Amino acid sequence: MAENENIINEAMPEEEKAVEETQVMETPVVETPVEEAPAKKAPKAPKPKPVPAEDFDWTSSHKKFDNYSADERAKLEQQYAGTMSQVADHEVIDGVVVAKTDREVVVNIGFKSDGVIPIAEFRTNPNLAVGDKVEVYVESQEGANGQLILSHKKARLLKSWDRVNAAYESGEIVNGYVKSRTKGGLIVDVFGIDAFLPGSQIDVKPIRDYDVFVDSVMEFKVVKINQEYKNVVVSHKALIEDELEAQKAEIISKLEKGQVLEGVVKNITSYGVFIDLGGVDGLIHITDLSWGRINHPEEIVKLDEKIKVVILDFDDNKKRIALGLKQLTPHPWDALDPDLKVGDVVKGKVVVIADYGAFVEIAPGVEGLIHVSEMSWSQHLRTAQDFLKVGDEIEAKVLTLDREDRKMSLGMKQLIPDPWANIKDRYPVGSKHTATVRNFTNFGIFVELEEGVDGLIHISDLSWSKKIKHPAEFTKVGETIDVIVLDVDEENRRLSLGHKQLEENPWEVFETVFTVGSVHQGTIISAADKGVVVTLPYGVEGFCPNRYLKKEDGTTAKIDETLEFKVIEFSKESKKIILAHSKIHEDKEAAAKDAADKAAEKAAKQAKRTVKQINDTVEHSTLGDLEVLAGLKEDLEKQEAAAKEEPKAE
Repeated sequence: MAENENIINEAMPEEEKAVEETQVMETPVVETPVEEAPAKKAPKAPKPKPVPAEDFDWTSSHKKFDNYSADERAKLEQQYAGTMSQVADHEVIDGVVVAKTDREVVVNIGFKSDGVIPIAEFRTNPNLAVGDKVEVYVESQEGANGQLILSHKKARLLKSWDRVNAAYESGEIVNGYVKSRTKGGLIVDVFGIDAFLPGSQIDVKPIRDYDVFVDSVMEFKVVKINQEYKNVVVSHKALIEDELEAQKAEIISKLEKGQVLEGVVKNITSYGVFIDLGGVDGLIHITDLSWGRINHPEEIVKLDEKIKVVILDFDDNKKRIALGLKQLTPHPWDALDPDLKVGDVVKGKVVVIADYGAFVEIAPGVEGLIHVSEMSWSQHLRTAQDFLKVGDEIEAKVLTLDREDRKMSLGMKQLIPDPWANIKDRYPVGSKHTATVRNFTNFGIFVELEEGVDGLIHISDLSWSKKIKHPAEFTKVGETIDVIVLDVDEENRRLSLGHKQLEENPWEVFETVFTVGSVHQGTIISAADKGVVVTLPYGVEGFCPNRYLKKEDGTTAKIDETLEFKVIEFSKESKKIILAHSKIHEDKEAAAKDAADKAAEKAAKQAKRTVKQINDTVEHSTLGDLEVLAGLKEDLEKQEAAAKEEPKAE
């Protein structure tokens, strides 16, 4: 509308000018000859201009040439007036195409001259022919060259919005020129207005290349108008759907299960293929495309390909139609070699891998399952990915065959000798071997001696001297370890292995070294709830309860401290050494106390003997001797009292 207003505004000044020119031409002008005044003469009074008489007969001068009567003249004037139409500038009128070239179109509007319009303005009407009526806009009755100037584009533009709205309300089919491609669709010129054609509305089938429609004329239906923003949306798909609706109703009425129809591949998805059955869409699920396994439907069909399909099922309204392609060919199991039996060796290709096994296709549509337990003689089960991958071509032995249920189980390990057949000969008890660590458990290590021959090293058979909480402390997965066969269970396919048995039992020697009461230097390496673990000489470990960790200064021993420990308990059978640190200084203090008690007791006994001797001697002594003896007695009593107080102080 803004463009229309601009056109009208630009045309207004020209219209006013044309009106002024018309008024000037309608006013009669009488020319009077002007005489040049002679030089140096007084000017004469102006002569009055002649005035025509009101009853002057303007046709009298030509009457001698006029051979028509009044009636004939009136008739001719009427005919002449009919040949000339009244044309005004900036007006939209109908014209007739009188000529057409590769560059221009000549249009007659009943004016004194024809108008020439560039053929580019008629691109929305490629079938324009001579004699067709067209709308034109009169830009000017006379251009710079005195020629009539017309425009078909401006005529369409001035009436475009009204025509678009009318087409939308009536559902009229309109022609449009595809100007360009844009994101998500195309720009279409409809009545001079740029309308949007979404990609989904071009055709009933998905369009992959929009560029093929550019610079072409198509039929459309106006499906949406935004009056506020002057936006127009058109659809070509709606016209096709209307045409297909009748076909669709006819096809749906004749649909039957098992019916074979021909269709065109309309769309391909990861889960199936949509088929156009002539206005009705059906779906072939990926599982119904081929008897064999496929990764994507594109392996079987291509877009726009014509194929035959069979109707498998449809809903009550026949809106959802399930189709099949593989059903048109015999089932591969029916064509399977009738001589194939259990025990035969077959060749196949791995098509699917799962944790529990692999599916092998031995013929198109005929598959067998190799369980992971049938891939190796090893009792240590792994996943199928450890043995096979998709695409591998292998040989396998038929283990089971059920033609009715169309099931088959295969095996790979049956093609190689069973390593347990002569296990006792190759791995006798007491023999030494090198194994590979496969995995850990809380109770031991699983190792592989060879493919299919696994064994267990119990955690108690790893070390004589170290107390191992978890096997991961001793070794790592993938490392090799020397073992000795302890037991062979051929029936259950089990081997009991040991590692510490490769060395002599050191506890017989430890029994003579770590005797009860002996003191040894050790380092605290770990702590538990009830005590700490202490490493002793020769790599042996002992246990010290928490109550025996008190040091001489009153503090408690900690991890990484190196102290002296006394052996308070030793067990060769259970391989247990109980230690105590506090016992060392406690025993020293007890020994010192005992020695002091004994010295005090000895001094007391000596004092008693001396007193007794003195008493015995007093009776025979003189007075002077008595005084000396009394002093001596007093000294002895003091020594005895001091000896008794000394243990108390300790």
